[in-house]
Amino acid sequence: MTLAPQQLHGHGPMTGVEEIWERLGRVEQRVREAVAARRAVDPDPDDPYRGQYLTPEGAARILETRDAFTPVPAYEDGAEPDTPAGSRLGRLAEHFGLAPPDVELLLVAMAPDIDTRFERLYGYLNDDLTRRRPTIGLALELCGLPAAGSGRFRFAPSAPLVAGGLLEIADGERPLLSRTLRVPDRVTAHLLGDDRTDGRLGGLVQEAAHPREPEERPEVPRIAAALGTGSGLVHLLDRGGDPRGLAVEALAAAGRRPLVVDVAALATAPEPAPLVRALATEARLGRAGVVLGPLETLAPERPEGARVLGSLCAALGSTPLIAYGKKNWDPLWTAESPVPFTVRPPGPDGTARQWRRALADAGRTVGLSAAHASPDDALIESAAAYRLDSGQLRRAATVASRLAVLGQRPVTPEDLRTAVRAQNGAGLERLARRIEPAVGWDDLVLPPATRTQLSELALRARHRETVLGQWRMRPGGGRGRGVIALFAGESGTGKTMSAEVIAAELGMELYVVDLSTVVDKYIGETEKNLERIFVEASDVNGILLFDEADAIFGKRSQVKDSHDKHANMESAYLLQRMESFDGIAVLTTNLRANLDEAFTRRLDVIAEFPMPDARQRLALWDRCLGPAIPRDSALDLEFCADRFELAGGSIRACAVTAAYLAAASGAPLHMDQLVTSVLQEYRKLGRLVLESEFGPWLAKERRRGGR
Repeated sequence: MTLAPQQLHGHGPMTGVEEIWERLGRVEQRVREAVAARRAVDPDPDDPYRGQYLTPEGAARILETRDAFTPVPAYEDGAEPDTPAGSRLGRLAEHFGLAPPDVELLLVAMAPDIDTRFERLYGYLNDDLTRRRPTIGLALELCGLPAAGSGRFRFAPSAPLVAGGLLEIADGERPLLSRTLRVPDRVTAHLLGDDRTDGRLGGLVQEAAHPREPEERPEVPRIAAALGTGSGLVHLLDRGGDPRGLAVEALAAAGRRPLVVDVAALATAPEPAPLVRALATEARLGRAGVVLGPLETLAPERPEGARVLGSLCAALGSTPLIAYGKKNWDPLWTAESPVPFTVRPPGPDGTARQWRRALADAGRTVGLSAAHASPDDALIESAAAYRLDSGQLRRAATVASRLAVLGQRPVTPEDLRTAVRAQNGAGLERLARRIEPAVGWDDLVLPPATRTQLSELALRARHRETVLGQWRMRPGGGRGRGVIALFAGESGTGKTMSAEVIAAELGMELYVVDLSTVVDKYIGETEKNLERIFVEASDVNGILLFDEADAIFGKRSQVKDSHDKHANMESAYLLQRMESFDGIAVLTTNLRANLDEAFTRRLDVIAEFPMPDARQRLALWDRCLGPAIPRDSALDLEFCADRFELAGGSIRACAVTAAYLAAASGAPLHMDQLVTSVLQEYRKLGRLVLESEFGPWLAKERRRGGR
């Protein structure tokens, strides 16, 4: 028995589910009439093997039938039902451009997914009990559409039902009218009130939450307006800003639901075509817009990624698509060209506002007390050197707030450092050795001039967005916003430790480039390895250290053979790449004269590391031995500082050797062990052992050693 509409929804307006049931009731009535008509001409309607064989009489009846699908009115008055514009079915028809017959065909195809009775009824009408979904011919018959005329073209690949992903046509090897129809589960779920994203897109699509308090950026209304023109295709060229967050805000301003798609995952999927169709259907079902990026992840050597982008644009039609990335748009990707926008950094004030908002929101979310949830100016200033997009910034704020909750205290700069480090990808770790800074300014023993130069490096790194971005003090030429420093001095004078101190001061990690993984004997491979390092380093909050940099940043020479030509090309590449670098890099060298003079012009800071004098050596001896090791009362560190002209690295090696000797003896460290360690260091360095330096300790050491 079919329920009357008033029994379904009472006297009020229908919900989406009630409307579907009401419309399916009409489909059921047409199926009843079709079944009755079929039984009226069936000589044996109760045959249990109906649909499994064809009798001669049945074949004769088929031959006598001129048109098995003569169109008949779907309803008694021949009028098609109206679809309310505000209902889910009405919005579906509007978004996909469906005519009333298309809606009826969709309902006929969807009926078995909602009411299992239709499976058996369709099997009977198909004259094949194994085919429990409607065929194209049966759907046209039930909707009163001609099978030989315009009806069949509603199932063409370009027709709204098929092109929009609302209908799937199976059994492609059969004649058109015998092919079966199926409505995707996501379409059925949407019409029944389920707005969850298609499960097939899991791991590929992320539905971005609308910002609680979106930042008032002037680009947002312009991008939102561009989405409503033409094809709705927009390209955001990233020049250090937050294109993903800007795209989400623009779609929200345009009244669209943002769907953020990982373009690399889409392009590398085993079968991207079904995913593209599902994504386009999902966007049109929920009146959404697609955010696609970053485009630089599309590998140039794999053109299928670009083809996926083109097919997605074609499938979306006029549905808004915002692509973003550091890569310029290639006109060959799509038939339509996008409206371009350049996304620049927000500046120090904008970044500070983002941190305040993110920390406040994260504090409320994780349950931080009101007294601890408000960030102070010192905390915001400590985050000035970090370069994060909006997603990374929000995640870092959440991690920092959770650390603060554990300690029942406000968020500290150390919490922020830990949280920001957690946002660094692992790509650079495969190309360089990561060092987590464990030293500070108090661990350095350097001349005042060198410390001043190091402080200037930290100052430049902290305020580069203001000077180079907001004030535009480095315009033109494609120059980046990187900070490049050179540490020059003999081995062991503290160059690497100073880079570690700068990283600790900025709350970053230190990445030491292993030259053995960079330099390659094959032409062009060294440049490729360096390019990978530069690209990865620009996306992490860390300092890139090229130790013994003169190995790859050496002087160009006169070209005498192909090897000289290649070496000069390598240097020329590095000169250009250092200028466009956006991160922080430190080059160290034992001899500054070995570096090409062209690199000097591109350096922001040059710090000289001289050999320590006697006063500095005394401080180094004391700090390297540390307060924990027991010392003999006769230990004379001033003698060691005055007599032995050693660099800090050598002094540390001597202190470690002496500590092992003291541990083996079980007694406090005494002068004999210290002198023994210095003698070993001298022999390791190949230096002459002079009595004028060692004094009476040399003769004593020789007697003890039997020499």
